[in-house]
Amino acid sequence: MEEKSYKEYLEHITTFIFDVDGVLTDGSVIVTTDGEMLRKMSIKDGYALKLAVNKGYNIGVISGGTNEGVRLRLEGLGVKDIYLGAHNKMDQLNDYFNKKGIKSENVLFMGDDVPDLPAMKSIGLPCCPQDAVPEIKAISKYVSHKKGGDGAARDVIEQVLKVQGNWNDLYDAKND
Repeated sequence: MEEKSYKEYLEHITTFIFDVDGVLTDGSVIVTTDGEMLRKMSIKDGYALKLAVNKGYNIGVISGGTNEGVRLRLEGLGVKDIYLGAHNKMDQLNDYFNKKGIKSENVLFMGDDVPDLPAMKSIGLPCCPQDAVPEIKAISKYVSHKKGGDGAARDVIEQVLKVQGNWNDLYDAKND
């Protein structure tokens, strides 16, 4: 039986799950003298996240990190389902699915490193940024041409929304 192209999954996606470090950021941190760890996120990813929220898609973020600045940024984009400090991402993923009544075949999960592996193996469309580790690239049905923190999330959101006819009102994501 021939493997389906990732594009055949796009029309059925209702839910996006993203890791933070290495996906919504470039995976690096700037450590200040008082120990605060600063991350950089893409405005283009933010636009796409806000548009997807406004169009009614489920957006979840599951990250091992615990930076409250990340939570504030995502909440500002309308993302409500944010799991920080997630050391076993399957627990949070299962909780999220049960809470929202989500089926795994309708989920796109974008991760970049080994901690994302079990969760990514359990969903319909595992994806990763161009600079993900080899183990994640090996199980991904789509590897973005964009790096983490540099438009990879926008890439997958835009593809899904375009296929489903929802990438049309450029003013839906104001104030990203």
